[in-house]
Amino acid sequence: MVFLFPTLVSMKLLSLWLLLLVMAPSLHATLSSSLSVQHTEANTLLKWKASLGNSSQTFLSSWDGNSSCNWLGIICDHSGSVSSINLTNMGLSGTLQPLNFSSFPNILTLDISLNNFTGSIPPQIGVFSKLTHLHLSYNYLTGPIPSEITQLVNLQVLRLEKNVFDGSIPDEIGALRNLRDISIQIANLTGTIPKSIGNLTSLLFLDFSQNNLYGHIPHEIGNLSNLKQLWLRNNNLHGSIPREICAVPKSLKNCSSLWRVWLEQNQLSGNVTEDFGVYPNLDYIDLSHNNFYGHLSPKWGKCHNLTSLKISNNNLSGSIPPELIQATNLHVLELSSNHLVGDIPEDLGNLTYLFKLSLNNNNLSGNVPIQIASLLDLDTLELGANRFSGLIPTQLGNLAKLLHLNLSRNKFVENIPSEFGKLKYLQNLDLSMNTLSGKIPPVLGELKSLETLNLSHNHLSGDLSGLDEMRSLISIDISYNQLQGPLPNIPAFKMATIEALRNNKGLCGNVSGLEPCPTSPDNYENHHKTNRFILVFLPIGLGTSMLALFVFGVSYHYYRSSKKKVQEDEESPGQNLFSIWSFDGKMVYDFGGQGSVYKAELQTGQVVAVKKLHSVQNGEMSDVKAFTSEIQALTEIRHRNIVKLYGYCSHSRFPFLVYELMEKGSIDKILKEEEEAIAFNWKRRVDAIKGVANALCYMHNDCSPPIVHRDISSKNVLLNLEYVAHVSDFGTAKLLNPNSTNWTSFVGTFGYAAPELAYTMEANEKCDVYSFGVLALEIVFGEHPGEFVSWLVSASNMMESTLDISSFLGKLDERLPHPTKPMAKEIDSIVRMANACLTENPRSRPTMDQVANYFSK
Repeated sequence: MVFLFPTLVSMKLLSLWLLLLVMAPSLHATLSSSLSVQHTEANTLLKWKASLGNSSQTFLSSWDGNSSCNWLGIICDHSGSVSSINLTNMGLSGTLQPLNFSSFPNILTLDISLNNFTGSIPPQIGVFSKLTHLHLSYNYLTGPIPSEITQLVNLQVLRLEKNVFDGSIPDEIGALRNLRDISIQIANLTGTIPKSIGNLTSLLFLDFSQNNLYGHIPHEIGNLSNLKQLWLRNNNLHGSIPREICAVPKSLKNCSSLWRVWLEQNQLSGNVTEDFGVYPNLDYIDLSHNNFYGHLSPKWGKCHNLTSLKISNNNLSGSIPPELIQATNLHVLELSSNHLVGDIPEDLGNLTYLFKLSLNNNNLSGNVPIQIASLLDLDTLELGANRFSGLIPTQLGNLAKLLHLNLSRNKFVENIPSEFGKLKYLQNLDLSMNTLSGKIPPVLGELKSLETLNLSHNHLSGDLSGLDEMRSLISIDISYNQLQGPLPNIPAFKMATIEALRNNKGLCGNVSGLEPCPTSPDNYENHHKTNRFILVFLPIGLGTSMLALFVFGVSYHYYRSSKKKVQEDEESPGQNLFSIWSFDGKMVYDFGGQGSVYKAELQTGQVVAVKKLHSVQNGEMSDVKAFTSEIQALTEIRHRNIVKLYGYCSHSRFPFLVYELMEKGSIDKILKEEEEAIAFNWKRRVDAIKGVANALCYMHNDCSPPIVHRDISSKNVLLNLEYVAHVSDFGTAKLLNPNSTNWTSFVGTFGYAAPELAYTMEANEKCDVYSFGVLALEIVFGEHPGEFVSWLVSASNMMESTLDISSFLGKLDERLPHPTKPMAKEIDSIVRMANACLTENPRSRPTMDQVANYFSK
């Protein structure tokens, strides 16, 4: 008898064969299921695309076929199933109703923010069981927030702000226990804040501001021990701030995680002396427009990281504690509209970073301490409606950066300091309702930036001859003084009403209610201004001169010919100039911040871009500031990465700029078009980023005074046929003296503006640096980095060598081949520098000179 024993190898092969035999049906089923899911997802997306507006079809032209993984805005997981739909800022319109949510079992991210979607959020959104990020913000969504949204138990980020919802925050919101970031600001919400909010113990950021919420802040919010930012401003909340916040009873001494607090414009109450303490990490707090009472605690001086303390429009009493000088990083101190008494502490002059001091409408008294003049960064000083007396300190003339000065409704006496003539950037000056006497110093006429001047209700005498050259002045009030003589021949006085001039000793002029002057000034010049426009062209080479001669010739010829016509309604020369160049809607190829941009061919064959500012009514140019700002900036600069200005026409109805044509258009436009984005290869993208860096470096360092663009974005960087980047659209540019700041109203583009502009409005070079960082990431990612920026802001360190670059490289534009050396090294450098530019503290960001030098190595 022979026994056969199988070898070990044959036994393993037999086992493997049997295993495959058993698993084959299962593998087949899995593969079939995966293919079925992919097919279903693609069909669902195509059906949704078909329901969207006509313009959306163009933006989603890559959505074709059965494989959605290669479509614009779609990312798939390893199995080929959709894991992310990111269509932010694509100009899409339509609704979410036709989208079958159940077709996407593996989706993690849905982002349709910054579009034009309407309708309600479908309740079916609750089937997205794996969803971690939901961004529906900045649309026009209506209806209630469905309670089904609270079934998304894996959700970490929920952004629904800037919509027009009906109803309240779902009571079940506390079910989203993994939530780290929730923002539903400016969304028309009503009702109360649900108590279940206290279950969101992982929450870092909470923003329900600018809604119609009412009731108390729930005590349960004190369970949010990890909370870093709390925004509840501009609601109708009332009652006291819960003592449970940060899990301490009276003061918040142990609230080490609290960083910024926005509670302004509610009806909150409480004793600020007892309910607030020491906050070691607090950077910003705004309690304005509430009903808080008590004394201003000396403990605020122990908040050594505090940059902004705002408690205006409350019921504070007592004096300003001298201990505030210990808060040495303080930039903004707003205590106006309270019941504060006593003197201004002289030691406040040691807060050297302070650039806004607002103490209006209190009961402060005594002399204004001359130490205030030591605050050399101060651009806003508001001391109006108090009981200050004595002389106005002449030393205030040393505050060279001052933009706004209000000393009204006090008891100041004697003369207006002639030293005020040194405040050459001053925009608003209010000295009304005091007991000032003497003449108006002629040096005030040298304040070329002054827009509003109020000297009413004093005892000023003399004439107004020193104000003849104040062309920037918009509003004037000199009523109730002892002034006499003719009104200055400037627009502010021509537009003034009798209310702003009444009760003086002997003013005269062409204003209803005033006596005409004995000898009227020659009005010949004014008579001929109505049908005149000014052409100014810059001498930048022969081509420019030819263009200037051409435009002048055309306009002069047409003006001469139009004089021969008898028309009841005569067109302006500016209108005729546009007619000759056939500037109709078909020729518009872009839209700038203040107007449309046309492509025009001159008789010489040269093709130029013409930016026509928005027209206005009645011949009054409301966009004159935007126009002159752009001109002032462009005429001063020459750089290969900045659009070249050929000339401009200033006319009351049709002002326009003529500058170099950028054939490829904006980077924003290129990145949204599949073919253009692919042609915009890695080398061109790297060169474009370096070009923008060089342009900003030139503006910040080689222009005198420096120019801050303030609106760097992918829409304001244009490319020519060779893909050379050119910075454009200087409608918001500001000229700054070295090391100066500029406190102004918000400008810029959402998603690019530096975070400090949300609460300080301090526009300086570091704002451009931050915007550049966002732009650089957008160019290498192929889309706006979105929430990725928020993650970076608090974590980035300048040129940190240990930065984990993998999280960045995983987001590179997938429409291009993965970069290989040495291009990969260049992109690595760009990403690291962009990370440095996004540092939250402006002083820790690099300068554009450092950025440009880094790229040139």
